[in-house]
Amino acid sequence: MTKVNYVYLLLGSNIEPRLDYVIKASAEIENRVGLITDKSSLYESEAHGFVSNTRFINQVLKVKSLHSAENMLEVILDIEKELGRERQYEGYSSRTIDIDILYYNENIFNLDHLVIPHPRLHKRRFTLMPLNEIASDYMHPIINRSNKELLENCEDVSEVNKFNNEEL
Repeated sequence: MTKVNYVYLLLGSNIEPRLDYVIKASAEIENRVGLITDKSSLYESEAHGFVSNTRFINQVLKVKSLHSAENMLEVILDIEKELGRERQYEGYSSRTIDIDILYYNENIFNLDHLVIPHPRLHKRRFTLMPLNEIASDYMHPIINRSNKELLENCEDVSEVNKFNNEEL
């Protein structure tokens, strides 16, 4: 019998049309990764780790999936590539879409190509705010604090606001 996995994914885009990339990525995740059982509102934030004229749109999805973590990573990387993501291997840069695995069940992975929970999620307000909207009580399996506690203690002071778009 195949194990059902619950995964939290962070979507982010700061290349126009930002909203379209997030919507397309979400649809591809539902088609190829698993059933989206919950999703946060859309949030807008400044670029993190580099300078950009365009702000990011971010959203967290909770996905019910039969994929292993490594297989899921392969599918996610394919989705990013199909949506025009060009990976820069030194530093951060603007991107059509970024899909990060935040949590995979309560599992811990520390491989060369896959680290879960995401190693910087507790340091990023743009991750913690949408994550808290749908999983505030979820416990980080390494830090042993809830996402709510992580947000309350986050030292990142960057501006993160709900994205307001009349088209939605």
